[in-house]
Amino acid sequence: MGTRPATARVRVNPVGALMTREQAAAAAAAAAAERDNIQTNLLALDASFGKRLLAGAKLTGRTQQQWGAANAEFTNLWETFNAYSTVVARAAELAADIGRGSAVKIAEINRLLGGPSVRLAIASAPLGQRELTAGPTTDITVTAALSAMQRVYARVAAICGEAEAIWNQVADGLQEAGAALDLAERKSSGLADPDLVSATAVARANLDQLRQTLNTDPLVLGPAADQGNPGLAAVARLRQQVTAVSARADELDRLRTDSGRRIATVARAVATATTAWQDAVAAQHRAAVRIADPEVQSLETPSELAGRVAGLPKLQQAARWGQLGAELDALEQDVAAAQRRYRDAHAAAAAGLERRDEMRGLLDAYKAKAAALGSAEDEHLTALYEHARDMLWTAPCDIAAAASAVTSYQRAVLQLAAAGGRS
Repeated sequence: MGTRPATARVRVNPVGALMTREQAAAAAAAAAAERDNIQTNLLALDASFGKRLLAGAKLTGRTQQQWGAANAEFTNLWETFNAYSTVVARAAELAADIGRGSAVKIAEINRLLGGPSVRLAIASAPLGQRELTAGPTTDITVTAALSAMQRVYARVAAICGEAEAIWNQVADGLQEAGAALDLAERKSSGLADPDLVSATAVARANLDQLRQTLNTDPLVLGPAADQGNPGLAAVARLRQQVTAVSARADELDRLRTDSGRRIATVARAVATATTAWQDAVAAQHRAAVRIADPEVQSLETPSELAGRVAGLPKLQQAARWGQLGAELDALEQDVAAAQRRYRDAHAAAAAGLERRDEMRGLLDAYKAKAAALGSAEDEHLTALYEHARDMLWTAPCDIAAAASAVTSYQRAVLQLAAAGGRS
């Protein structure tokens, strides 16, 4: 469609200045070749996808306005071409038999190719070449006819080319989006998720609207200086919508398929959390008996989590997949957090007992050290030891006071070692 209908111009002498026989034959041959090129390009434009797209659609809006005017001009172009072609054919006919009566025929060829010989109906004539007093027809030169056809051809080819380019840019994107949306709708059948239903309906409406626009007003989707490329932007937005719908449909479809396993998994996790809670509570009880003022964290029972797990099968049976998925996600997070709290509480409760046991071991180690120094019977050391031991073996144990007593005994043993042993 981008090929110009003519690339050369027939050279003729001014009317009244006769050509030679050779010039007349060459001019007629050149005119015929140029006519053939024009016809080839016009037929190609007429058969182009863009032309057939515009001619075969029920157009609206901007495209209807632009193509309505362009199509009328294109019809006139063919009328001009037919009139022009008649003149060129007559010149070629005369040139083929130029031997007899050559002067008259050469003059006629010169008149046909150089003078106002292309007869047009007044409606087909370019407005600027019409006379106010002209009758139903007007005669223009071959050169004028070529210029008029070239202008119309350029305008029509531009519109057809733009429509075809827009179609190529947008149609594939709509095809891909439509196929993805169809698949998402099949996957979402029976999911009954309100958000998914709503998002799917919006994407489908936008897809249908874009298809309608592409089929009836494609030029409105073309590039514009103040709007960028509306067609590509609309397709990009549609793809985002379809991608979101597809992702949600896939997510819910997987949940529907995998819901039984996930419910069983979270139920096991709650059972594990229940055991961890029991262990933590038992550790806190042991600490309360053995340690004075132990660090005790308040622990809620996992019964609320168990109750939520018990409600999951109802959501599954009601096919409320979106709500089931959200509850499973929340439960998985809440159970994991509860397990961490129970482990931390167990560790905090056990820390006091572990500290007491560490100090018992330390006290015994320093008693052995004192014995090695020969001071096992030292009354002061013995008193310090007995005091620390009483603190550590009394329930509940005051960890801070016991630590102070052990430290006092430790310092006394170290001082004795520094003094050289037996006091």
